[in-house]
Amino acid sequence: MTVPNILLSGIVGSTAYGLARPGSDIDRLGLFAAPTEELHGLHRPRESHVSTAPDRTLHEAAKWCRLALGGNPTAMELVWLPDDLYEVRTPLGDELIGIRTEFLSAKRVRDAYLGYATQQFRRLETRGDGAFSADTRKRTAKHARHLKRLCAQGLELYTTGRLTIRVGNPDEYHAFGERVAADPSQALPLLRHYEEAFGAGPTALPDEPDEAPVEAWLRRVRAHCWAAGASSAVGA
Repeated sequence: MTVPNILLSGIVGSTAYGLARPGSDIDRLGLFAAPTEELHGLHRPRESHVSTAPDRTLHEAAKWCRLALGGNPTAMELVWLPDDLYEVRTPLGDELIGIRTEFLSAKRVRDAYLGYATQQFRRLETRGDGAFSADTRKRTAKHARHLKRLCAQGLELYTTGRLTIRVGNPDEYHAFGERVAADPSQALPLLRHYEEAFGAGPTALPDEPDEAPVEAWLRRVRAHCWAAGASSAVGA
């Protein structure tokens, strides 16, 4: 899959979190800019491109911004990656990293991270008493690790305004996953703990994100791609 105008892309998922084990997939996430001219036509360009082998998701710049403004944890991590995990960095991509805190707001971060963690817990609840296949047990442990990670990262972002992608103690996460794989009910106390922690606050985040710099950045992207398209047309 060839997607032009990639502005920022990197390795995310278990590799980024420090939770990868032998055989783990390598996931990539990025954003691209659709040609500005195509945004004015009858049919709008695709907003996302998803592929497997390799696993890669690319969102159009405006869609990524909407996801990040909503507090989407998966989208958000793209602009908080350690430097060594970026595979594509452009000047516009660096500008986006520079305004990453403007996307944040207390309620959206809390609702998104706790919401995703609760989704993981609901999946665990359907797994019963642990009497299931090895493959299901493996998936259950993975969901449990994600639940713990989402809670910890979300609370850090909520209380400090910063997001650390690599977890501090990977073995602790794997051990938690195995405990929950044996007994899914073990996940509930952790979820309740973080619900109380979010409720206790305080938060470092504003009530609403600052959309002005986000809008300004997106307009710079559109202007850049318009100029690039015009130059190509002249050259043709």
